[in-house]
Amino acid sequence: MAEHDAPLDPITVEVVRHKIDGIADEMEDALLRSSFSPIVKEGLDASASLFLPDGTTLAQACAIPIHLATLIPAVGRILTDFPLATMGEGDVYILNDPYCGGTHLPDIAVVMPVLRGGRVVALSAAMTHHQDVGGMAPGSVPTNATEIFQEGIRIPPVQLRRGEVFDDTLVRMLRQNVRMPEVFMGDLNAQIAACTVGARRLGDLAERYGDNHLGAMFDELIHRSEAMTRDALARLPAGRYRHVGHMDNDGVELDRPLRIEVEAVVGDGTVHFDFTGTSDQAKGPMNCVPSGSAAAAYYAVRAVTDPEIPTNGGCFRPVSLHLPEGSLVNPRAPAPVNARTATIKAITNTILGALAEAAPERMPAANSGALLVLAFGGADATHGTFVVGDLIAGGSGAGPGADGVDVVESDATNCMNLPAEALEMEAPIRLLDNSLRTGSGGEGTNRGGLGIVREYEMLADGITLSHRGERHFSQAPGLAGGGAGQAARSVIIRADGREEEVPSKLQTVLNRGDRIRVETAGGGGHGDPAARADAARARDLADGKIRMPAAE
Repeated sequence: MAEHDAPLDPITVEVVRHKIDGIADEMEDALLRSSFSPIVKEGLDASASLFLPDGTTLAQACAIPIHLATLIPAVGRILTDFPLATMGEGDVYILNDPYCGGTHLPDIAVVMPVLRGGRVVALSAAMTHHQDVGGMAPGSVPTNATEIFQEGIRIPPVQLRRGEVFDDTLVRMLRQNVRMPEVFMGDLNAQIAACTVGARRLGDLAERYGDNHLGAMFDELIHRSEAMTRDALARLPAGRYRHVGHMDNDGVELDRPLRIEVEAVVGDGTVHFDFTGTSDQAKGPMNCVPSGSAAAAYYAVRAVTDPEIPTNGGCFRPVSLHLPEGSLVNPRAPAPVNARTATIKAITNTILGALAEAAPERMPAANSGALLVLAFGGADATHGTFVVGDLIAGGSGAGPGADGVDVVESDATNCMNLPAEALEMEAPIRLLDNSLRTGSGGEGTNRGGLGIVREYEMLADGITLSHRGERHFSQAPGLAGGGAGQAARSVIIRADGREEEVPSKLQTVLNRGDRIRVETAGGGGHGDPAARADAARARDLADGKIRMPAAE
């Protein structure tokens, strides 16, 4: 019997499924352990994935939904520019340009083909948020950027390595355009190491089962996930569900909120998201290219379907989007896009708000809706040139059967804040406070998750700060009668005692003795607050999560 005609044993297919999921997770582990920058080592801002030769997602690490989805168009663009027949063992390709398949400039995609018998049988890919890729501000996330040229170096789809030989000219150019070239190259080499792990493990798997037979099992897994996703969507009530969300501002026009409007059309085992009515593309960097908008939609669909469905490209086939050209969710070049994470989270919350009408029994209230990004940069005698970023969460929304989670990454992001020790080793900054924000979760039968308070003191002069916040001018709404979570707040306390309120987005310079205090938003509550159990209130009070009412 020919290799491709061998019958597919369901037990073997299931074993292979778990094996490729394990390979993706092993890649992720290698990526995090090998990286140089604290935003990856501690913040976990990197992801790994496996793909079929046609660019279909095969398996994903337990990592960041934004990365895992935006790798799809990145791999697709690599395949367009570099046909499979031209790829060889050990070749490495990279890109980061959002208008050429990327997402935002700090997120660099690395792709490596997996070959057996001279033929590409799969692709191994990793995406890392690099701490700095140049541009007008340390950390490459300037909240006042008005065009992508200000945000850092743009890398079109290019070949970084042929076999074992790097393109030295490209490497020298990349090093020349970033503030910390050794850290940059360390993280890039960690991506290559992760892809190499994936290529070796998949190569071993193809050797064991035969690449044709293995490919047939891969196809079966994709079709199975598609069928299961369509079945889960078919169980949702057919209809049109609309929701509107808002963002604080675009970082440039600080008094102008941004509107995200979506209509979810559910029926026949499919879902279509129409963003007609969303704001035009912004002057500032909150714009989100289509890959990010799709990432939000893919996450939302996985959230409302069966969690037991294996996550691969089959899950995404029943999903379609209409993204008006020239809008916040599909900007025209050269619009700035570095702050697109905040927009993706807002898109996700808006989609989930629409789907809550279709599946109220499984949907929580809105979460804090933000991943607060602080990027510090400068130079001093002890640390030399430094760039360090902190990723700070708020509270998740309460659900029908449980309180929200305090200070947790939710929806399409999945990162960690920096421990005080890691921050203080990398930069002349001291962490003075790191505590739950009492009372910030929305009231309800189930309480919304709390935000966090973090306060930083500068120990040197001339430290550049990029502050990208959200929910400063809006609150996470409750659901089913639950109350809203508290809005976020950040304030700069200068060394002389003056206080400066941060209007959600800010570029500024901090000097020795200056402090910045951030308070992230809480999640919305779920259900009538009057129905909350007395024991739960007493526990919250004892734990310091709520304050004693003034009347008592």
